[in-house]
Amino acid sequence: MHPRLSSWRLDGRTALVTGASKGIGYACARELAVLGADVLLVARDELQLEEVRDELAEECPEVEILAMAADLSDEEDRLAVFDWVADLEVNLSILVNNVGGNTPRATLDYEPDEYRQLFELNVFSAYEMCRSAYPHLVQHANAAIVNIGSVSGITHVRTGSPYGMTKAALHQLTRNLAVEWAEDGIRVNAVAPWYIRTQRSEPALANAEYLEEVLDRTPMGRIGEPEEVAGAVAFLCMPASSYVTGEIVAVDGGFLRYGF
Repeated sequence: MHPRLSSWRLDGRTALVTGASKGIGYACARELAVLGADVLLVARDELQLEEVRDELAEECPEVEILAMAADLSDEEDRLAVFDWVADLEVNLSILVNNVGGNTPRATLDYEPDEYRQLFELNVFSAYEMCRSAYPHLVQHANAAIVNIGSVSGITHVRTGSPYGMTKAALHQLTRNLAVEWAEDGIRVNAVAPWYIRTQRSEPALANAEYLEEVLDRTPMGRIGEPEEVAGAVAFLCMPASSYVTGEIVAVDGGFLRYGF
């Protein structure tokens, strides 16, 4: 193997992926494992998480796949995750903040506890995960954080204003930490997907009229797949991207560049 090819691998690295039991999180965990990383999976549904762990362990027997059930909107659960990481004595060098959620509706229809919960899950959990991961990541010369943002944090889409606000905040957190932690050898980037085919998006995309509108605004004319987001995430974790930090990489089939 040419020595340069090792920069496109993640052998010997350990990655923590949140929201890893389905959709984009699962695809990211799988991609990182296939590229040689040991992977720590975190999600709320313990049974589904164990199923995913077993699947990935069977597919990637040469790496270690471990799992812990936790609700990352809960402070105690976040602390428990890093107690677990410390007990494992692993060399954590990658964090993928994927966990998130949404309840789309008109701005005036939200109750205060509903939009506050979206901020707790989509922003504050990632903020605290980054802070808790820092003592682990700083021990490496080329650590990486990748936050899963959204085109909703860049332009208006029909996801509700609180969701767009949380993703815009996550994008800005990415930029701030990239600058603040660059001297510590920690790169911080984000990806911003448009519609990706997951369990969460399927109900909306099942509406033929709505799907047609989405595709009309997507130059590539199709819905993205979780693996396509995972590919971008993996690149941002690799030594090959060692001079890339503070970027918000759209994975959107050209949606944000649509013009007339």
